[in-house]
Amino acid sequence: MAKLLIRLSTVLALALSAGFFVFTQAQGVSAPSSLREKLALSIEAASGNQLQIVGITASALGTIYEVELNTGEVLYADASGDYLFAGDMFQTTTTGLINLSASKRQLRTLDKITAIPEDEMIIFSPDSPDEIKATLTVFTDVDCQYCRALHRDMDQLLAKGIQVRYLAYPRGGENAGSYEKMISVWCSDDRHKSLTQAKNGQNLPAETCDSPVMAHYALGNELGITGTPAIIMPDGRLVPGYADVDYLSALAGVN
Repeated sequence: MAKLLIRLSTVLALALSAGFFVFTQAQGVSAPSSLREKLALSIEAASGNQLQIVGITASALGTIYEVELNTGEVLYADASGDYLFAGDMFQTTTTGLINLSASKRQLRTLDKITAIPEDEMIIFSPDSPDEIKATLTVFTDVDCQYCRALHRDMDQLLAKGIQVRYLAYPRGGENAGSYEKMISVWCSDDRHKSLTQAKNGQNLPAETCDSPVMAHYALGNELGITGTPAIIMPDGRLVPGYADVDYLSALAGVN
């Protein structure tokens, strides 16, 4: 929530920096005819298009809409577009509260991960497909110490029937110190070996190709990832940072 508030404060700062101009100009024109147009004026135009609306969908409440941004955040708007608010939406039941927002986030995450071809990933699997009990998708950086710690657990994870699919997330994007290393890993003839070598601190031969590294990085940002490792569970839950084998097994429902 603190991260969301920080990002939203950035939105407000951007909007306010041009706020008087936008406000006075908007007074001279008729109100936008659609919710999308109205929110585009307040969010996209006011932020200089640094923020983009990815989609607007109806929520469980008929008059409230979910507004997904390119930064991964989801805001809520009333039907008029006059008001926006941030936070999770809960449904009350006789047995407790259901976090509808979290459920939607997980489904969105799974949809976006599913759209990534597996040949773009570096996949460590048990010896037989029949042994796979769960699959974790991990955004990784070869220079990240906790990513290296997780990679050292690979044999234990595989022994439990947990498949690990790696996506690239050089922290800082093209400016990251690990960026060229990750390009070399993904362009290597033996990605598994090169990834392990890079995570062991070994130097790799420089390789170049049409790699998916920055596409993975952009997806990570869209999912709200800011650090590594970022572990996506089979149900779409995001586990930030390192977690030991027993904890990950329990979360994945693997005994």
